[in-house]
Amino acid sequence: MARTFRALAALLSYPTPDMQTAAPDIRAAIEADGLVAAAPMADLFADLAAGDIYDLQARYVDLFDRGRAVSLHLFEHVHGESRDRGQAMADLVALYADHGLQMQPVELPDYLPLFLEFLSLLPLAEARALLSEPSAILRMLADRLGERDAGYAAVMTELANLANAPATGVSAIPDDDPADLAALDAAWEEAAVRFGPGEALDGCGTDRLRTRMRAAQREVAAEGERR
Repeated sequence: MARTFRALAALLSYPTPDMQTAAPDIRAAIEADGLVAAAPMADLFADLAAGDIYDLQARYVDLFDRGRAVSLHLFEHVHGESRDRGQAMADLVALYADHGLQMQPVELPDYLPLFLEFLSLLPLAEARALLSEPSAILRMLADRLGERDAGYAAVMTELANLANAPATGVSAIPDDDPADLAALDAAWEEAAVRFGPGEALDGCGTDRLRTRMRAAQREVAAEGERR
C-alpha cells in the first residue's frame, strides 16, 4: 500500500522526463493497491505519456508557483504568515528524521509530495490517520484545482477522499483569480517566515503535528464563519 502514497507524491511533483517514462508504472501501482481510483486521473496520465515535457513543466509552474491559493505547502494553509509555521516546520523535520526520511537541503518539509513520501514509510493505518489531519486542506485544494486544472484536481480529489476529508475545505490563504497577475505578484510580497523557536508546545512528534493542524484549521474555519 505504500506504493500509492509514493505514486501520488510523484503525480503532484514537478514533471520530469523520468516521470513521463514511469507514468505507466505509477498507474499500475495505484491500480494494484486499490486505495484510490486511477480512472479519474486518466487525463493526467495521458498528458504525462504524450505531452511535451516543457509544456507540462510550464503548466505545473503556472498552476502551483504563480500564487499561494493552491500552494502544495501544507503549513502555508494552516499558519499563513504566522511565526508558528517555522516551529511546525522544525517539528516535521524532526519527525521525518525519526523515521529515517532524509530531506534534501532545498526541500521544505511541508511540501505535500514529501509528506506523502513520509507516509509511505508508515503502517497503512498510521499513515491514513496522519493524512486525515490536513484533510480539510486537501479538500480545499481539490476544490480550487477543480476550477483551474482537471488533471491535478482529480489527483487531489482522490487524495482527499483517501483522507476522509470533509465536504468543505479550509485555508488561511484566500482564493485568488489565477488570471489576475498583479494580484498574484502582490500576494508574494510578504514577510519572510522565521524558521526557529516560536510560541510552541513542548515536545514534538505526530501528536504535536496533529494538535497544530487541528487548532489552526479550527481557527481558519471560525474566521470563515465570521465572514
